[in-house]
Amino acid sequence: MNKLFLLSAAAVMISTGAVAQSTVVTTTGTGHAAVVQIEPEYRTRIKSYVTEHRVRPIVKNEKIIVGATVPGDVELEAVPSDWGPSLTKYRYVYAGERVMLVDPATRTVVQEID
Repeated sequence: MNKLFLLSAAAVMISTGAVAQSTVVTTTGTGHAAVVQIEPEYRTRIKSYVTEHRVRPIVKNEKIIVGATVPGDVELEAVPSDWGPSLTKYRYVYAGERVMLVDPATRTVVQEID
């Protein structure tokens, strides 16, 4: 009976961890977890903005991913206000056909807009 209970508890913990990973972005170097939630309507606006304004992607040898620090020679762009009020404190880079939200204080990528 105890084994069944422990297995059930472990299964719940594992499934809860998988859900948390999809909504919480852990940034490296700061020791803090940043939660960046973007509603689907804003994701659509962001994709449209990049297409309509013909944002030129940056070209770097290293891949820019969530948690990585954006090199100092990469210019961070201001986030337009129509991307949503919760995102204006961030900057962005467009790399490899992906929009990456960046914390300007640390230059750490906190979210990828897919």
